[in-house]
Amino acid sequence: MGGTDDAEPATAAAAVRRPRARRSPARAADAALRVRPVRQTDLPEVIALDATVTGLHKADYWQRVYRRYGVAGQGLRHFLVAEAEGRVVGFVIGEVRDWEFGSPPCGWVFAIDVDPRARQRGIGTRLLAGMRERFERVGVDMLRTLLARENTLLLSFFRSQGMTAGRLIPLEIRIGDAP
Repeated sequence: MGGTDDAEPATAAAAVRRPRARRSPARAADAALRVRPVRQTDLPEVIALDATVTGLHKADYWQRVYRRYGVAGQGLRHFLVAEAEGRVVGFVIGEVRDWEFGSPPCGWVFAIDVDPRARQRGIGTRLLAGMRERFERVGVDMLRTLLARENTLLLSFFRSQGMTAGRLIPLEIRIGDAP
């Protein structure tokens, strides 16, 4: 018998005694996380998540979004959810738009959110990656979004994903105001 300290155990019993690497709770949660297309049955959870974050209950709005991006969203429109332990913990919605503002086809993300109790676990990153994959499948090589200047949480998230200020400048005017 003999050998060095780093040799393989000589018996099955020795292998059982060898300490195993433990998965951190965050890694275990990542493994259980699934990003998939939204289903009609997910809408109550999406509506509740949005209301938790925005403070507004917008059921009619979410029904319209589901009809446009969930049911009819094939190919260029996508509504994805992140599911963990049988519940929706996040969502992302986007679409490919082409030639608006003189821009060749690009992917636009117009909504992304993660349950505040589930943040800092990579869920937003996984959702955005799911959207990027779908955009890439149709030949899109640019992803864009818009957000409120004061939304520092979302701005920090998008910057952490490698996004930077783009070439487009948003302009606005209140309808009814004199120019």
